[in-house]
Amino acid sequence: MTAFTPSRRFFLKSAVASAAMAAAAAPAFAKAKIKLAPDPFIEKLIKSMTIEEKAGQLSIFGDSVRFDGAPINPTPAQTSTRQQVYDDIAAGKMTGVFNGIGVEVGREMQKIAVEKSRTKIPMIFAADIIHGLKTSFPIPLGEAASFDPDLCYRTARAAAIEGTAKGIHWTFAPMVDIARDQRWGRVAEGAGEDTWLGVQIAIARTKGFQGPDIKADDSMLACPKHFAAYGAGEGGLDYNTVDIPETTLREIHLPPFKASFDAGAITTMSSFNDIAGVPSTGNRRLLTEILREEWGFNGLVVSDYTSDEEMILHGYAEDGPDVVVKALNAGTDISMMSHLYNRHIPDLVKSGRLSLAVVDEAVRRVLRVKKAIGLFDNPYRSLNVARENADIRRPEIVALSREAGRKSMVLLKNEGNLLPLPKTGKSIALIGPFGADRDNLPGPWTVFPDYPNCVTVEDGFRSAMGAGAKLTVVKGSDVEAPIAGGIEAAVAAAKAADIVVLHIGEAANMSGEAQSRVDISIPDPQLALAEAVAAVGKPMVVLLKHGRALELEGAVKAAPAILCTWFLGSETGNAIADIVFGDHAPQGRLPVSFPQASGQEPFYYNRRRTGRPQLTDDKNYKTRYREVTNDALYPFGHGLTYSSVSYGTTAVSSANLGWTGSIKVTATVTNTGSRRAHEVAQLYVHDKVASITQPIRELRGIKHLDLEPGASATVEFTLTPADLAFVHFDLTTAPEPGRFEVWISPSATTGTPASFDLAKA
Repeated sequence: MTAFTPSRRFFLKSAVASAAMAAAAAPAFAKAKIKLAPDPFIEKLIKSMTIEEKAGQLSIFGDSVRFDGAPINPTPAQTSTRQQVYDDIAAGKMTGVFNGIGVEVGREMQKIAVEKSRTKIPMIFAADIIHGLKTSFPIPLGEAASFDPDLCYRTARAAAIEGTAKGIHWTFAPMVDIARDQRWGRVAEGAGEDTWLGVQIAIARTKGFQGPDIKADDSMLACPKHFAAYGAGEGGLDYNTVDIPETTLREIHLPPFKASFDAGAITTMSSFNDIAGVPSTGNRRLLTEILREEWGFNGLVVSDYTSDEEMILHGYAEDGPDVVVKALNAGTDISMMSHLYNRHIPDLVKSGRLSLAVVDEAVRRVLRVKKAIGLFDNPYRSLNVARENADIRRPEIVALSREAGRKSMVLLKNEGNLLPLPKTGKSIALIGPFGADRDNLPGPWTVFPDYPNCVTVEDGFRSAMGAGAKLTVVKGSDVEAPIAGGIEAAVAAAKAADIVVLHIGEAANMSGEAQSRVDISIPDPQLALAEAVAAVGKPMVVLLKHGRALELEGAVKAAPAILCTWFLGSETGNAIADIVFGDHAPQGRLPVSFPQASGQEPFYYNRRRTGRPQLTDDKNYKTRYREVTNDALYPFGHGLTYSSVSYGTTAVSSANLGWTGSIKVTATVTNTGSRRAHEVAQLYVHDKVASITQPIRELRGIKHLDLEPGASATVEFTLTPADLAFVHFDLTTAPEPGRFEVWISPSATTGTPASFDLAKA
C-alpha cells in the first residue's frame, strides 16, 4: 500500500469546524465502520495452532528491547533480557509488545516472528501515543478547548505519522472517557465533561490516527479507551468503583465509544473500574452483550495494564485461573502484562473449565485485526528505515504543534484589555516555576519526550520580543515547595518591571494516571508567591499550567488577566508568545467547568435540576453549599477574545417541530470591538418536562466565526427530533413530545432562550 503523505497545506490549513464538519471530521479521509469478515486463511491458521500458541496470541507485554522512554506503570515492564524476548517470540508466546520504538530492532523482532516461529504470525507493536510522539501536542483536554474537531483530526494524523515512522502499528488512544470530576487526574487525557463534544473529538481522533487506509504505512490503529465509565469513579479517585444506572452509562459514557467504532476503530481497551460491582475486564454485559451483540463490534478487546489480574484484588476472581475464565468468557481477548493467559489457558482448556471455542474466538479476533492492518501481507509495514528519521519533527508537524497550542488556550479574564502585551517599550518580569522550565512542557502521558526540542516560555518570549527584550525571569518558588529567597527575588523583579507575567499551576506529574487530588487549587508555595508579587501593584497576567480545571483563589483569582495554557507540548513557548503578544488572538473555550471551590466537585454544567433549585433570593432549604453558590467560577464553553462580541436574540423558524421534520435556530453575532475576533457560537437545548428529568442545558452544536471589527454574521443550526432524544428506562433512545428551550450563546450559562414544541408522533 502507498502511504498517504500529507502536505504542508494539510497541516497548516485554516480549521473552521462546524457541527456538521465535526460529525464527519476530515471527510476526504473518512472511513466507515469496519467489519472484519470471516476469513478462510485465518480459520486454517487457527486449526494449525497449539493451545500454547493460541495463548501467546492473546498476551501482550512491555517492550524491554526497544524501550526508549519514561516508565509509566508501577509493575516492572522492562525485566526480560533481549535474548529472553527473542526466544519468547520464536516460541509464539506473545502477540506483540508495547511502549518501545525503533525500526531496526523492530525488524529484527518481526523477522523472528515470521521466520522462526512455527506459526509465522507477525507481531503487532503498540504504544501509548496520547498526544504526540517526539513532537508533542497539547494534552487532549487542552486540545478539546479548541472546540475544533478538525484540528484534533490533524494532530492525530501527525502523531500517527511520527508513531508509524518509529515502528508503531497501534496506539492506546484516544481516551474518550467523559470526566465530570476535576479531582480525577486522567481528566487531562480526554475531551472534558460534555458527551456531545466528546463524540465529535472521538470521531476526529480515531479517523486521524487511522487515516484513509488502515493498511497504509502511516496508519496507526486507534484504541478508544477505557471501556467503560472509567471517568465516573467515585470521588474522582483513580481506579475507583463506578455505581451509576445503565441509563446514565448509555446517555453519558458510552456514546463516544460507539462513535469511535462507527468511525472505524476495531480495538478497544477495558477499564480498571468496576460498574455496580463487576470489573469491566470481566463484565460480559459490557464486552459481549452491549459491545458485540448490540453494537456489532467484532474487533478485539485488550485489558488495561494487569486489569485482568486485578479482578482478584477487586474480590471478583479467586485466583489466576479464575481470572482467565471470567475475562475470556466476558470478552477480553488480550491480556496485558499479567502473564495469566499464557500460564493458565492450556490447562484450563485441557481440564474443560474453559471452552476451546471461546479461546478460538478470541484468537480469531486478534488475527483478523492483524490481517486488517496488513501485517500478513507485509509484516514489515511501519518498519521503514528511510522514514524513521525523515518523518520525525517535520517542519509542518512542528508548525502544527504551535498552531494547536495557540488554539487550545482559553482567555478567562482580561480586565482593562491588559492583554495583549506590547513587545517593546515595556519591561516584563516573567515569574514562577514554569517560566524557564523545560521538564514539564510535554505534559503528562508523554512516553517518548523530546525535551531538548521543547520551547520554553522564556524562549518564546525572547524570540517574540527580539534582541532588545526587556525581560527578567525569576523562578520564585518550586511547584510544591518554597525556595530560599525566592519570593524576595520575585518581588524585586516585579518592582523593577512594568508588567508581571506569573506562570504558575501544576507540574506534569500532578495530572494523569494515579494523580487524583483532594484539593484542585494551586499549591500553597505558588499561592504565597502570587500574593507577594500581586502586592507590588504592577499589572499582572496569570498563565495557568494545568491538566484539569482548577480552583482559583486570592491574588490569582483577582488578577486582571488569566489565561489557561494547559500543557501545550513541544511548541509551548512559541504558542504562548503568539497569544500574549497579540500575533494571534485566543479562541479556546472551556471543555470543563472551573468550580469556585474544590468541594463543589463533581461539578459539570449539564447537571439535572433539583426540586429545590436556587430560583429566589431565599437560599434556605435549597440545593446549595453554605459557602458558595451553585455557579461555576468560569462555566463550560467560556472563553474570551481580544475583541468584544455580542449575541442577538435566539430565534426559531417555527413554534412547532414535526416528529419527522426539522427546525432552524438562528442568532446574529456581532463583533462590537476594534480587533478581529474568532468566536465559537454554541447551541444548547433543554427539554422542560420529560419522563426522566433532563439536564439544565445540553450542547448540540458549535460554529466557528471569523469576524472583522463591526461585522455581523447570522449563525444557523438545524435541529431534528433525533437531537432531542434521551435514554429511557427501557434503554431505548427517543425524544418525547413537549416544550423545548434553545439557546445560541457563548457559554453554557449565558443567553435568553427561545422555545418550540415537539409534536407527537
